[in-house]
Amino acid sequence: MDNAPTLPPRARIEDDVRRALAEDIGPGDLTAQLVPDAEAHAELVAREDAVLCGTAWVDEVFRQLDARVRVAWHMRDGERAVAGSVIARLGGPARALLTGERCALNFLQTLSGTATLAARYVDALRGTHVKVLDTRKTIPGLRRAQKYAVTCGGGLNHRLGLYDAVLIKENHIAAAGSVTAALNQARAAVSVSVPVEIEVENLDQLREALSTGATRVLLDNFDIERLTAAVRETAGRATLEASGGITLNNIRAIAETGVDFISVGSLTKHVRAIDLSLRFLPR
Repeated sequence: MDNAPTLPPRARIEDDVRRALAEDIGPGDLTAQLVPDAEAHAELVAREDAVLCGTAWVDEVFRQLDARVRVAWHMRDGERAVAGSVIARLGGPARALLTGERCALNFLQTLSGTATLAARYVDALRGTHVKVLDTRKTIPGLRRAQKYAVTCGGGLNHRLGLYDAVLIKENHIAAAGSVTAALNQARAAVSVSVPVEIEVENLDQLREALSTGATRVLLDNFDIERLTAAVRETAGRATLEASGGITLNNIRAIAETGVDFISVGSLTKHVRAIDLSLRFLPR
């Protein structure tokens, strides 16, 4: 897990943008060709408070459309914009600005929405040692982008996919036959450098996981009383992650039970785009 905001590889951003432009433009922008292709200028304005994220995708949209477009950012990813503030100023051929407007805003609004929500959860835990984690519940094709957005909001990334860590869940346990069998099979199958975590649904499963040497345990849908008991039972032998039913209303109480991490699927699943506006300036 990592909390340092690190952009996805450039090739990944290029591909995200290429697919988005192809989806939107197809064989050509029928409307933009109706306006003169003269030099134009525009402002990108925040209509609500937000944590900014997605500037690299905006830059790439206009780079792929027309290298003459210039984007001067007044803020960087991870910084907090207040309603009414100018985030960036753009200049270049009017047709390219018009054609790229929607794709650029889609990336910026969506990723800023993820970063802003992550920041709200992180803010709710100020003063505790507990860290907020994301999940694999992401928009298909935009996982790297959304996970980057989570870190811009101050959260941590859990595993990127099925390939970089083991998370043994209830169906894996059922298929293996027991918590012990699933853990032993996982350890035999992967390198010691690969993180192994197991999800448990009750205190008996937690005890079994701990007796088998589990070092990281996910407590699935435990209420406050059971979380407190799980922390007491574990007594520091493993790191504990709470998951399931996490909201801004209950995350603080969950953190105060003594768990180490709280994973929140809604960071990347329940995305509300931030209200941003791109307005042409008078000539």
